[in-house]
Order: sequence, then structure tokens, then C-alpha cells
Amino acid sequence: MTLLMDREMIATLIPHAGAMCLLDGVLFWDAACVRCVSWRYTQADNPLRRPDGTLGMACAIELAGQAMALHGGLAAGKPEQGFLVSLRDVRLAGGQLDSAEGELMIEAALLMGDATGATYRFIVSREGAELVSGRATVKR
Repeated sequence: MTLLMDREMIATLIPHAGAMCLLDGVLFWDAACVRCVSWRYTQADNPLRRPDGTLGMACAIELAGQAMALHGGLAAGKPEQGFLVSLRDVRLAGGQLDSAEGELMIEAALLMGDATGATYRFIVSREGAELVSGRATVKR
């Protein structure tokens, strides 16, 4: 797998720093979408872990949000602050996000956007199986 960007480069374009930066690489991006990979989500220092150490499936929405932030930063050529204001049609597969090994693929596709915000369709999958999907609106 060839990465266009690694975690260090990603961290310069999103507001998530340190252990909170959960994306490990960019596989593809253009004006319409970004496709990322994460294996870091499995790390013990993942700040989204529950006190018992598990990682709920809904945490994949954060990875999708980071992919959206990255896409916005890549499109603008600089980091941009945004806030997730709406989630629609979210589907969660059963179980825990960390119940199986393997890298996560995160895709965020821009549906519409302007200077005030954007709406994305997102899919988080592992080995071709969809784990989480939906639409999200981000305001700047």
C-alpha cells in the first residue's frame, strides 16, 4: 500500500494532535473525496477508549470526522477549524470497533460545501465490510 501522506503530514492539516490523531495515512484524495487508513485506533493510548479499555463502534464517527477535517484542509491548502453539527442516516455494525484486528479504511465524500461548511457522506470499513456509515455536516 502506497501512502500519499503519512500521520505526521496529516497532523499538520487537522486540529487533532498527539494520540488524538487517529489517521495513519492518505491513500487518495481529490476535490470530491478523501480515502484514509487507520491502524492506530487499536493502540492502548487511544483517548476514545472506555475505562474498561474497549472501543465502541460509534468511535468510528470520530475517524470519519478527522477524514472530513483533513479533506477540508487539503482542499483549502491549510488547516481549518470546523465543528460537527449534524449526523444523519448513521448505521453502526454490531460489536466493538476493536473486536477484530486489521486496518480501517475511512472514506469521506463531499456532497456539498461552501465557505461556511460542508456535508459529507462517510464510510468506515474493515476488509471490505462496512462498519459505520452516514452523512455529517460540518460548520466553519
